[in-house]
Amino acid sequence: MEVEIISVGNELILGQIVNTNVAYLADQLRQLDLVAKWQTTVTDEPAQIEAAVKLACQRADLVLVCGGLGPTADDQTLPSVARALGVDLTLATKHWAAIQADFAHRQVAMTPENIRQAYYLAGGELLANPVGLALGSWLVSEQAAVAVLPGPPREFKAMVQASLLPKLRAHYGTTTPVQTRVLHFVGQPESLLMDEIAAALGDLPVVATSYVQPAEIQVRLRVTGKTPAVAEQLLDQAQQAIVAKEGAYYFGSGPSVTLAGQVVALLRQRGAKITAAESLTGGLFQSTLCNVSGASAVFDGGFVTYAARAKHQLIGVRQATIEQAGVVSAQTAAEMAEGARRALAVDYGVAFTGVAGPEPLEGHPAGTVFVAIAQQGAAPRAWQLRLNGRLGRQAIRQQSVALVLLALYHQLQGKN
Repeated sequence: MEVEIISVGNELILGQIVNTNVAYLADQLRQLDLVAKWQTTVTDEPAQIEAAVKLACQRADLVLVCGGLGPTADDQTLPSVARALGVDLTLATKHWAAIQADFAHRQVAMTPENIRQAYYLAGGELLANPVGLALGSWLVSEQAAVAVLPGPPREFKAMVQASLLPKLRAHYGTTTPVQTRVLHFVGQPESLLMDEIAAALGDLPVVATSYVQPAEIQVRLRVTGKTPAVAEQLLDQAQQAIVAKEGAYYFGSGPSVTLAGQVVALLRQRGAKITAAESLTGGLFQSTLCNVSGASAVFDGGFVTYAARAKHQLIGVRQATIEQAGVVSAQTAAEMAEGARRALAVDYGVAFTGVAGPEPLEGHPAGTVFVAIAQQGAAPRAWQLRLNGRLGRQAIRQQSVALVLLALYHQLQGKN
């Protein structure tokens, strides 16, 4: 079974954007035991697209073409694929009516070219787009099965999940069964984490692979060739062994789990509220919380106290603490967390102060971060994070937020 992914776009060829779609799609295919051994990138030129599709159909059984389904003149993917396959295009009249209704509802002028987003390959089936306008196409021809997908990642991922994967499961239902599970970790270096996971798995027939994100590491467990029941038992055993070893860094399993979501859920269970005072993170912690649906139940507001004066005036950090211990200190972080908590009369307050770089501050190098958690009825707990100053400002901020969320997650579970 040969699979090829064709990515279309001048921006990809020129390196102006990173092709996250191909990595995502290849990973989704792998979970179905379909390996994309061929991955091709071409410009928006119709002749190149057509030639790439013809070649792919000669050497692959499944061809997935990504990008170039918009309404503009350079969006030539669908007609080019149609020419390569020797088929026409069909207008999905209901979808075209829905596009027209959408523009009317938004009171946006529609150009004649928008109708191009309502076409799909004749003789095939349309692939619904849950979050966008451009249809996808699925056609099983004499040469190969071909799918045509949009380029914008948000639309692409939604169509893959809602429309393409069910089609692939139905069409390739005889492939080796694969069961997977995603575990999430923060704070452990990837190499050490994966070495320890390998040791924890021992002889279990479970494969573990890692995927590093800006503020976490995802570990995918994979079982192949077993019945669903046996595979689930093996995944349970693997997860238990891994969490027993790496529990200090683990915060949940599942494809859509986030650390902020876990913290918000625990706060809601306790009927508790939280606030924050942020210096180097500049509001990133609060923004991360607010990305979670339902965060308003646990978060009323907070503070961004970048300057020393703001720390003193807004949340009552003592001037003497700033002068004697410095802005970048555990003492200042503790007073920030407690001051923010008291100011809004909530259950928990967190604080961040430190050096995002690249220049040092108060003699501290980039990556020096002090954080604190204040809980009603208890003394604030402050500690230092020693992050790699070469990570860059944004990565230092992201890791600081992730590590405090992990500490909150464990504290709310009664582990601290």
